[in-house]
Amino acid sequence: MRRLAARGAAADAGEAAAPAAHSADCAQGRSPRPRRLIDLCAIWDTGVFVSAAYWKGASSGVTRRRLNEAETLSSVREAQLQRLEAAGPRGPGRREQGPGLRMAGQQPPPWVHAAFLFCLLSLSGAIEIPMDPSIQNELSQPPTITKQSVKDHIVDPRDNILIECEAKGNPAPSFHWTRNSRFFNIAKDPRVSMRRRSGTLVIDFRSGGRPEEYEGEYQCFARNKFGTALSNRIRLQVSKSPLWPKENLDPVVVQEGAPLTLQCNPPPGLPSPVIFWMSSSMEPITQDKRVSQGHNGDLYFSNVMLQDMQTDYSCNARFHFTHTIQQKNPFNLKVLTNHPYNDSSLRNHPDMYSARGVAERTPSFMYPQGTASSQMVLRGMDLLLECIASGVPTPDIAWYKKGGDLPSDKAKFENFNKALRITNVSEEDSGEYFCLASNKMGSIRHTISVRVKAAPYWLDEPKNLILAPGEDGRLVCRANGNPKPTVQWMVNGEPLQSAPPNPNREVAGDTIIFRDTQISSRAVYQCNTSNEHGYLLANAFVSVLDVPPRMLSARNQLIRVILYNRTRLDCPFFGSPIPTLRWFKNGQGSNLDGGNYHVYENGSLEIKMIRKEDQGIYTCVATNILGKAENQVRLEVKDPTRIYRMPEDQVAKRGTTVQLECRVKHDPSLKLTVSWLKDDEPLYIGNRMKKEEDSLTIFGVAERDQGSYTCVASTELDQDLAKAYLTVLADQATPTNRLAALPKGRPDRPRDLELTDLAERSVRLTWIPGDDNNSPITDYVVQFEEDQFQPGVWHDHSKFPGSVNSAVLRLSPYVNYQFRVIAINEVGSSHPSLPSERYRTSGAPPESNPSDVKGEGTRKNNMEITWTPMNATSAFGPNLRYIVKWRRRETRETWNNATVWGSRYVVGQTPVYVPYEIRVQAENDFGKGPEPDTVIGYSGEDYPRAAPTDVKIRVLNSTAISLQWNRVYSDTVQGQLREYRAYYWRESSLLKGLWVSQKRQQAGFPGDRLRGVVSRLFPYSNYKLEMVVVNGRGDGPRSETKEFTTPEGVPSAPRRFRVRQPNLETINLEWDHPEHPNGILTGYTLKYVAFNGTKVGKQIVENFSPNQTKFTVQRADPVSRYRFSLSARTQVGSGEAVTEESPAPPKEATPTAAPPTSPPTTVGATGTVSSTEATATAATTTEATTVPTTPTVAPTTITAATVATTTATTAATTTTTTTTESPPTTTRTKIQESAPDEQSIWNVTVLPNSKWANITWKHNFGPGTDFVVEYIDSNHTKKTVPVKAQAQPIQLTDLYPGMTYTLRVYSRDNEGVSSTAITFMTSTAYTNNQADIATQGWFIGLMCAIALLVLILLIVCFIKRSRGGKYPVREKKDVPLGPEDPKEEDGSFDYSDEDNKPLQGSQTSLDGTIKQQESDDSLVDYGEGGEGQFNEDGSFIGQYTVKKDKEETEGNESSEATSPVNAIYSLA
Repeated sequence: MRRLAARGAAADAGEAAAPAAHSADCAQGRSPRPRRLIDLCAIWDTGVFVSAAYWKGASSGVTRRRLNEAETLSSVREAQLQRLEAAGPRGPGRREQGPGLRMAGQQPPPWVHAAFLFCLLSLSGAIEIPMDPSIQNELSQPPTITKQSVKDHIVDPRDNILIECEAKGNPAPSFHWTRNSRFFNIAKDPRVSMRRRSGTLVIDFRSGGRPEEYEGEYQCFARNKFGTALSNRIRLQVSKSPLWPKENLDPVVVQEGAPLTLQCNPPPGLPSPVIFWMSSSMEPITQDKRVSQGHNGDLYFSNVMLQDMQTDYSCNARFHFTHTIQQKNPFNLKVLTNHPYNDSSLRNHPDMYSARGVAERTPSFMYPQGTASSQMVLRGMDLLLECIASGVPTPDIAWYKKGGDLPSDKAKFENFNKALRITNVSEEDSGEYFCLASNKMGSIRHTISVRVKAAPYWLDEPKNLILAPGEDGRLVCRANGNPKPTVQWMVNGEPLQSAPPNPNREVAGDTIIFRDTQISSRAVYQCNTSNEHGYLLANAFVSVLDVPPRMLSARNQLIRVILYNRTRLDCPFFGSPIPTLRWFKNGQGSNLDGGNYHVYENGSLEIKMIRKEDQGIYTCVATNILGKAENQVRLEVKDPTRIYRMPEDQVAKRGTTVQLECRVKHDPSLKLTVSWLKDDEPLYIGNRMKKEEDSLTIFGVAERDQGSYTCVASTELDQDLAKAYLTVLADQATPTNRLAALPKGRPDRPRDLELTDLAERSVRLTWIPGDDNNSPITDYVVQFEEDQFQPGVWHDHSKFPGSVNSAVLRLSPYVNYQFRVIAINEVGSSHPSLPSERYRTSGAPPESNPSDVKGEGTRKNNMEITWTPMNATSAFGPNLRYIVKWRRRETRETWNNATVWGSRYVVGQTPVYVPYEIRVQAENDFGKGPEPDTVIGYSGEDYPRAAPTDVKIRVLNSTAISLQWNRVYSDTVQGQLREYRAYYWRESSLLKGLWVSQKRQQAGFPGDRLRGVVSRLFPYSNYKLEMVVVNGRGDGPRSETKEFTTPEGVPSAPRRFRVRQPNLETINLEWDHPEHPNGILTGYTLKYVAFNGTKVGKQIVENFSPNQTKFTVQRADPVSRYRFSLSARTQVGSGEAVTEESPAPPKEATPTAAPPTSPPTTVGATGTVSSTEATATAATTTEATTVPTTPTVAPTTITAATVATTTATTAATTTTTTTTESPPTTTRTKIQESAPDEQSIWNVTVLPNSKWANITWKHNFGPGTDFVVEYIDSNHTKKTVPVKAQAQPIQLTDLYPGMTYTLRVYSRDNEGVSSTAITFMTSTAYTNNQADIATQGWFIGLMCAIALLVLILLIVCFIKRSRGGKYPVREKKDVPLGPEDPKEEDGSFDYSDEDNKPLQGSQTSLDGTIKQQESDDSLVDYGEGGEGQFNEDGSFIGQYTVKKDKEETEGNESSEATSPVNAIYSLA
């Protein structure tokens, strides 16, 4: 019998270090299941076959791969299992087929895919013909369906219809379709076409037609000369979105508290529409556990409340394909109630229903009806169970499953616990579920019986079968379902019963067996398995190939590998029957196998350790009865890359130059790259660094240069690295003597180590010290390394003074010691000395046992025994192992034992939480250790089964309760009782409208206790509480929920107590309500007292109503300060008080005598009313404004400690010093300091406003230094702001108006370098110096002056109008009087004086003359009628009236009788 296979290499080309050891099977190239030709040691990852052992053992950083890739794939498939299970003995000369792919250590090139495609096909069920065109053109393949539409194909009626069907094969298949099981003639329908080189149908409606005419069941057939493949039966349906039937809905009348269901009844659509409820104004209906939408779309009210009448209710249906929303006519709800007022304060009231006169009643189910129902669901679908209940109060819904727990990983609750959804249902989810609806009036349950059925699903889907002529095979089609599905076989789309008989084919139920297959046996078989819930259809072809050997990889590959590494040479090939493969070196000699070579059954040649002599040309030859093929691989061996001059640890002073050496030896044919890392990150080579081929130089070393430096030397095949640490020292003081001036360094390494006085348990080590480099050696550290447990790892052995150079070392049995010595002085440690020669001590039985033995359960049915393993120096012999013994405590049963080489052992199938006696004894090949101590351990715990009962609550005070409960039985704890735990949460506050957090809190009571106290509760609140038992596994079931109410308590302190001093007479107080009222506020109590230095006045008490948050205090005198204490009250009493003091009053500027050289008068920071707003520490001054004084008095300086913004006068002199007022936004507080020599921060300047402040400072740090601004308010709240370098000025934006702050600036890298603290105060929201304007003297004086002026004007106007005036009689009235006109002889003067001249720049007439200015008192304008009566001298007689002509009102003249200026002139 001939067999088909695809052989291929499975390893890297040898460019990596040897991988870690694998399992025995995989390491030898064998599959763990030798009867299968699938290599279970290989996996497929990102398109490349990768060995499982590779991921576990491959070296991660040894090499980069450089391989030529050929894009080939094998066409063989998994005929292996069928061939091996076929009947008949194997003939002579036939070779047992081994595993397929085996890889170790490296990732193979992509051409390896082809050689192992049969493994992939065995796992995935897909078959690929190699991509090589020469193979593609020769190998035939029956059709395979590669793409098809879904079984239920719903299309949009607005689009063209597309039914997909694509297939591949060689030759390319042709396509035809059936519709409703009849041939569908595409050529007769002009709307229907088929895509080129595809079977996809396109039905075009651009020229008209109805999509509904094409609904039906379609099936695609793909055919070539080797067979026919079938698609699924595709049911084509057109999406429908019918309109809602028109209907007139009468108002729904319902009694308040009654249940209600608003039915939606959406029109049937395809697919079903999404239902949601909104008002007619398109506002969503708020849903909660009382009002919610059911799965059927109806809207359920567990009980109707009056507020439900505030909107209407409309059901909306959204259709997926048409993207339309249809709205049903809205329901109008009318609620009959005994309480017509909809008091919003009752909505969250605990007795909301009784307050509204609604009778409470037990729950009843609105959906589903009755006490029991049933539901069927298909396997793999989602199960949705729903229970909606009515009742007053609104019932709570809980879900349970009879005889078990709900599947926690798949179950979730929806719709306010009214729905239970279980995803991906399986058979074990069947059973009885029940929902429990309960309120305080009672409970009711509904049982739902769930039956899980199943459409057919695959157990063993038939796979394509590729055989060589004469081979045997089988197709298997196994499926399961509920009910059990039936299996029907077809061949090339026809029932197998009606197909021509084939003597080489035998049908046995769900299996077709092929024997002695020939080329004529090629066909496509279909397996159709179905039951009442669905069907599965699978195609699988049988192909018979007869192919001579072919090589699948690129020819004459070059493989480069590092000396002494392990590698594999791969030779992927293809042929049918299976070719045999042999390897030769340099075209001569015998087949390579054995010794340093190993040939795997897949054809890969492994060289275990590469040597120089292994370099050469390797030839692989594949042979079968049809011919042979060969390929060559050229192997080059390269020298490894090594750093022979490594960088050394160095200690350098800041500012000096450091050079780190890194000299590398590598293979000259490989390109070398040297790079540097700092602290394991790529090093940026700046302008202070210079990278050369064999060194790294750092100029001007700074503190930031300190760290570890790694030199990485790499080629394309390997790399080596070495690390050194650079320590940077700060500048030191100048030495005081010549000896101290000598540079100090780390000592040189000790040398010439020698072992003498060799004994069984000791040895003497002697060494020669190295140069101490001007710093005496203080200590020597002796280290050792052993080569058995941790080879290459050095451990500290002992430490000796720096005055000795010889020491006796105590040794442990059976350790192959090697020693080295390190010298230490005050600068640092030396490099380790060269290792000494090795010395092995003889073995002995262990003298101790492992420590820290424990026995604890990790699961409820096991116990994990762990211990701390012994190290190499305590093993005392080879093969260290541990004898673990255990038995049940107090049972006197025999000891169980096991031998373990690790540090843990798991005992399985243990009872829940029972004590065990445990012993762990060390043993090696020389014997056992001493008898171990017995340790008590416990098996795993399970969750407690019982909850505390008879929980009693006694309220102790407004913030604490006392709990008492009955203990649970010890056997129900199922573990160690850790504590009784109370879970409690604040359900609501008794204060109306106060939002509370319902976060669950807990209080634990460790040990077996029966009572405890829960404190730190909120007063005047409703709480709920549950108790549980806690063991090491977790919480047990919860007890019955208890409710309790805490009484009123005292309130917390009023928030944001603010003291304002707008002027010298009053102080304004403001505050906010307490954060936690803890009851009904009855008012506030204010206590205040005046003080002046050590003198304290009488305390005054004021009581306010709970709504008052402001108060004004009238000052008794402008000097004293006031201390205020404010607290809130409830009926229980006063709460915590908040205390504030009024700002210090401003001080007068007193002139003092000074020498003539004194500076001019300086006034400190201005613009604030209170001195506390601009105060600073003793070192603080303020930026000032210079004001000149009278020359008779010496200059005066007002310090920043007491600054006032009012005019300061003194009684002793007549000199007045006036400060300059500035707005509060320019208040500037500054620390005036001189620049220090060392690194410091000084001259901190603050420019505050009401809610922000700008901060600047000076420093002498280097560029790139980060700072932190720290400020603390008067409530002792500290905040910090990180500041990037060169980011000044900084603005603090979260300040409160009128708040005092203390601020400092410090270095982010060194908090010890800080500025002097400075205090500043933000201005109030309306500025502190904005005093009551009505009480200011200047304002009163101004108002009085204005009033006097107005009074004078009124008197003048009255006099003028009452006595009249004498006017000159002019012959020409149209000529204006000039200013030079003389007075008349009778003493009267003309009203047209200089004030009535046109102003400069006045508007002129068109002819260039100025418009005539006439007096408002023109005689023509007065009198009755159009004429006036005059005396002989022209004076006015009789009463007159004012005539306002339109022309006059439109002119620029003004009435002089009402002009203050002219009135004053008239007085003159």
